[in-house]
Amino acid sequence: MFKSLVTLAAVLCACPTFAGSPVWNVLDGPSKDVRLGTPRNLNDAYHPWKPTQKTVAAWNTEAQRIREQLLVACGLWPMPVKQPLKPVIHGKIDRDDYTVEKVYFASHPGHYVTGNLYRPKNIKGKIPAILSPHGHWSNGRFYDAGDNTAKAQIAQSGETFMSGGRFPLQARMVHLARLGCTVFHYDMVGYADSKSINHRTGYMDATAGLHLQNLLGLQTFNSIRALDFVQSLPEVDPHRIGVTGASGGGTQTFMLCAIDPRPTVAFPAVMVSTGMQGGCVCENSAYMRQGINNIAIAALFAPKPMALSGADDWTIDIETKGLPELRYVYGLFGKKDYVHAKCYPQFKHNYNQVSREMMYAWFATYLELDKQSFKERDFKPVPPADLSVFDKAHPIPADSKSPAALKAYLAETSRAAYSKLLPKTAADVENYQQVVGGAARVMLDGGVSRNELEVVRKSTSTIDGVVIIRGTLSRKASGEEIPYLRLTPDGTRAEDLSGCVVWIDGQGKRSLFDKNGTLQPFVKQLLAAKKSVVAADVFRTGELTKPDLAKVNTGYQGYTHGYNRTIIANRVRDILSVVASVEQKTQPVDLVGTHGAGAWVLLARGLVRQDVRRTIADVVGIHFGKLTSTSDENYLPGALKYGGLGGLAALAVPAQLSIAGLQGGAETEFEPLLKVAKAANGRIDFRISFTDQEVVATLLK
Repeated sequence: MFKSLVTLAAVLCACPTFAGSPVWNVLDGPSKDVRLGTPRNLNDAYHPWKPTQKTVAAWNTEAQRIREQLLVACGLWPMPVKQPLKPVIHGKIDRDDYTVEKVYFASHPGHYVTGNLYRPKNIKGKIPAILSPHGHWSNGRFYDAGDNTAKAQIAQSGETFMSGGRFPLQARMVHLARLGCTVFHYDMVGYADSKSINHRTGYMDATAGLHLQNLLGLQTFNSIRALDFVQSLPEVDPHRIGVTGASGGGTQTFMLCAIDPRPTVAFPAVMVSTGMQGGCVCENSAYMRQGINNIAIAALFAPKPMALSGADDWTIDIETKGLPELRYVYGLFGKKDYVHAKCYPQFKHNYNQVSREMMYAWFATYLELDKQSFKERDFKPVPPADLSVFDKAHPIPADSKSPAALKAYLAETSRAAYSKLLPKTAADVENYQQVVGGAARVMLDGGVSRNELEVVRKSTSTIDGVVIIRGTLSRKASGEEIPYLRLTPDGTRAEDLSGCVVWIDGQGKRSLFDKNGTLQPFVKQLLAAKKSVVAADVFRTGELTKPDLAKVNTGYQGYTHGYNRTIIANRVRDILSVVASVEQKTQPVDLVGTHGAGAWVLLARGLVRQDVRRTIADVVGIHFGKLTSTSDENYLPGALKYGGLGGLAALAVPAQLSIAGLQGGAETEFEPLLKVAKAANGRIDFRISFTDQEVVATLLK
């Protein structure tokens, strides 16, 4: 396993040097790898994203990639089975030209979505439906701003009536119903009538993360089921569906519209921006914004009509930062006018009457509403207590699940869904590769070809009959700096080599040398067999070691892993870069992972785009089923959802795999690999342990 930094430093100081540095070093000073700098954070002032696609086809490919990223992040890949909703609608409240009813239904068995249903009284034919997630207003759906706030809003011209000033959420539903829409205003988890799970603390532990259970995914699935509910109503036209919410409700608006094809028009208020991306656990999860931002997510709705509002908050620059990128994407479809943004900098964070009337006009255009009725009228608010869904006649259902029970249910259904993916015949393997491979591409990497790399050769020297090339690798424009060594026997032409061994070790490329700077016997043996040997310092090993790197957010790992790759994902990515850098004429290529690197190599093997003959991995010490800390360097959100190390390694089948180091229950994580290998006639060789000499003996067979 890994030596301590102190011990390693002592060894480095004692060994022979090349150009003033240890013989295995490449860099002249500290690494410039951008990943060793300050990581992205949800509170960063600027989260840039720029679409580069030049055709609709190219954008659609990128949009599908981002959409899969979101689904994986939400734990919705594959989508959970939808159980019957069995909605309960009761307690009708009569107003002059609309009614208000109370609704609850189960999105998962025992987990209830609650809300109010606003309907116009005079319904003729099919009418549009509006979904309205409420956002982080105090008490959510029951929000009452109070008299003082209402008066201040009126004085600032943000509201006209006390009714709208005190109850701005009700005002939105009322006027949409008056415009001729059925409106479902539903609770976020932990608000109003949805109190079974605490909104700020649910599903934040390591085990939940390993199964990709998170509040964002739960709420997004609730929104999907809410859409199922409104489409089931007899008066609703399923082809005229609008979605609008503000703040956290804006997040749910663009999330639902990004992953579900059914909404036809959207208005996410005061949320979409290149600034702060969402400050709550319900707006963040592992993988969600790696490489993208909220603008990219909103762009997935193109070319369907979307308008956005901004205020004196993180959305204040939406017209100049965000809207141009959205218009570029919509322009690919020839529909730049289908996206619009307007900032009202005179108001703080809000969804006041000014922005609501902007939304009414937008919805009227694309939902075929009365275009003369944009101005709100006064209304009689419903006292918040009277909006409550549960009462003596309709108590909280007896089967309502506790947070722990729902967590257990979600884990069990996730395991069942994964079990169904396990192939029984060779014909089933493709589906496994598609689903689990799609998840792995989000969690780890999508692989890389040699022409996507920047390879910098820094020096070449010959020592004791061995040519040593020192250099760095990077994905183009990525800012990485992976130090590598390539060793070849002196005087041997490339076409005369018998192959290349990519040797990845937990200590990095220094593992090829003993403490005196002399090549290890196993390396000499490989070179004597006319093989080249390539080794590298993957992320946070060797010259990329940096002990003072920023830590994972201890409150919620999604605030870190939602914006930045995990340590193990960066290592897998680097291994893929190293394998891709090998010239194909040096085939066959073998891949080896030792002393802590075996699991990284095994995970990488299923994503390699190049031909690899044999993979040998010592996985001792890696057992996802026993990880308890989100700060563990091998922590990988979603690993257990997709079968653990064995389930992800099964993506390499039918490759030749030799695996050692199974111990302490880790064998169970490799059961999926055995099942996939059996279905695909793959060759798996399990051993108790590997010495370096045994690895070489296997390679030279």
